[in-house]
Amino acid sequence: TTGVLAQNASNGRLSSEEQRAGWRLLFDGKTPQGWRGYRKEGFPKQGWVVEGGCRKKVAKVPGGDIVTEAEFEDFEFSWEWKLPAKANNGIKYLVLESRPGAPGQEYQMIDDSLVSNPLQRTASFYEVLPPGPNAKPKPMGEWNSSRLIVRGTRVEHWLNGEKVLAYELGSAEVQAGVAKSKFKTAPGFGEKCRGRIMLTDHNDEAWYRNLKVRAFPAAKP
Repeated sequence: TTGVLAQNASNGRLSSEEQRAGWRLLFDGKTPQGWRGYRKEGFPKQGWVVEGGCRKKVAKVPGGDIVTEAEFEDFEFSWEWKLPAKANNGIKYLVLESRPGAPGQEYQMIDDSLVSNPLQRTASFYEVLPPGPNAKPKPMGEWNSSRLIVRGTRVEHWLNGEKVLAYELGSAEVQAGVAKSKFKTAPGFGEKCRGRIMLTDHNDEAWYRNLKVRAFPAAKP
């Protein structure tokens, strides 16, 4: 672990407090260790590169979605990201490889000037639930800080230090949103499961750094 943290100086480090709290890095700032292509055995040979200690999605170079090798059920995921103007991307979570048409819920990341539908704005549960009015992404090209918390059936989306969305997996609210979305025929979509974290390939440039996760003890029913 020490070696990974030392290599990771340009991409943030885990403080001793974070390590004691159970955080671990999901990106060592250099290699694809811990990641692979979605429904693939290896990491994409193109489309995803490391630049300046950051994980970068290269625009218009198809690489495919990438997922963590590890699966998570009750966890907190923290990351920093930036997009150029007019770009679109997202993080998906509770990702299943048995459901490629709707692998998991998406924390949307987009140039909000591209969309008028609040269900498609940054920090939304894409197509299902909108973020609150306090969801304020930084100007395009600047770094944003996001957090995702899944504990039991409760999910929280955070953006730049503000909790902007909270919902319950499998709730009537989620079921109603899914029923109106393009995911309406996907079995189990929006329900609790154990799954992976995905960085999507939306064909646009996207930058990531300081990806870290900590698992919580399974919630008691």
